Amino acid sequence: MKSFPSLYFANLFLISGTGLLTTYLALYLGQHNISTFWIGLMTSCYYLGLLLGSKLGYQLIKSVGHIRTFAASTAAVIACVAAHGVSDNIYLWLVLRLLVGLGMMCNYMVLESWLNEQAAPESRGRVFSFYMITSYLGMVLGQFALAEFPELGYAPLFLVCMALAIGIIPISITQRIHPKPLKPIKVSLFGFFKKVPQSLTAVHFAGIINGSFYGLAPTFASISGFDSSEIAIFMSVTIVAGLLAQWPMGMLSDKFRRSILIRSNAVAIGVISLLLFLLPVIQLQAYILTFMFGLFAFTLYPLSSALANSRVEDEERVGVSSALLVAFGGGAALGSTLNAQIMTYFGHQALYGSIVLLTIVMYLLLTYINSKQKVEQPEPSDYVVGTSDVTNSPLAATMDPRIEETTAHDQMLVVDEGEEMDDDDFITDHPQQELFQDDQQSKPFENANMQTNSEPIKHKNS
Repeated sequence: MKSFPSLYFANLFLISGTGLLTTYLALYLGQHNISTFWIGLMTSCYYLGLLLGSKLGYQLIKSVGHIRTFAASTAAVIACVAAHGVSDNIYLWLVLRLLVGLGMMCNYMVLESWLNEQAAPESRGRVFSFYMITSYLGMVLGQFALAEFPELGYAPLFLVCMALAIGIIPISITQRIHPKPLKPIKVSLFGFFKKVPQSLTAVHFAGIINGSFYGLAPTFASISGFDSSEIAIFMSVTIVAGLLAQWPMGMLSDKFRRSILIRSNAVAIGVISLLLFLLPVIQLQAYILTFMFGLFAFTLYPLSSALANSRVEDEERVGVSSALLVAFGGGAALGSTLNAQIMTYFGHQALYGSIVLLTIVMYLLLTYINSKQKVEQPEPSDYVVGTSDVTNSPLAATMDPRIEETTAHDQMLVVDEGEEMDDDDFITDHPQQELFQDDQQSKPFENANMQTNSEPIKHKNS
């Protein structure tokens, strides 16, 4: 915490403001009888902005540097937030959400590439643990702040602008030297799908599920009869569950096959969602179920990342991390719109009904893919603690096309030298597939350090 206080506080205020904005917009539109489809489409526009923002961020940072990029991007986001109070035109709001996504991705690239470069290898885990804590804390604070404004007037927008503006201050007056320019990387989503099909499939479904939750869960709770404070609790309980689940799931992933854990998570999410779909929405019962939902839904991304990193060579780590973020962000953008349409036709509880179907399809696909591969031997310490969003993980920094591969490798790997791989570990007729067998001895693939967001793909939510 002592090393990067300005970056931590900037991140805290950014996430608090954007988290509050996401929930506020969903509830405001619902209160004014706007179709759930438009609410979901707005969330999709935000995630689309996040995906497109990496190119813009690269050009800005290359041209004017990190601090000026952060200040300019945050100022643009503040202007977009204020514009929501000028007009209620839904088409304008869609454009604003896209612009907010673009600006916030630029900010995340500044923060995370800064941490990536200047954190010493021996302390990188601690550095990113504080970063993730500020992300989770910011999301929770944003939800609880909304509870103070049950009437959903313009006051929450003012609060969002205040939080974002305060976020500019610590990074603008920091005395730390900003990172040096970094070289671009190449990402081949199709190429990596051949190597890590289970991981990319799982993380794409994780994006659909988690993106739908962040965009549509406030609407679900509102239609179920929850007031503003109860909606804040509903959202916060789920987020806190995701935070609490990271460490235990990381320990489990060191002892059991990650492919099995991912499929088990899918089953657990499906069962919990089925209960939320079928049972009447009672407040305490809903809190318990959404807590359980958060435990499993928000660990899909880090489990998938750990599985992918155990499948690729050292020089491919940065590329595969970027591919995971693209798959997650694409799923999040797609899922919000589709599930919003489903809620429009079949009612608010259909949100969880659609998640049930998604988990069934996800389980069947992963089982089919796994049947054609040999499952992995668990490797210690390559579980990547992260949130459920495309920008809520330090892996979001790899979207920055300037990032130095060795820098990202230091972040994600602890190279275990001195072991050798047996020739029997390879599948000769399918060399591109997973190369691990359950009963074989431990393999020497490099392990990723725990990062203590999504998904986004950063996780982050706005």
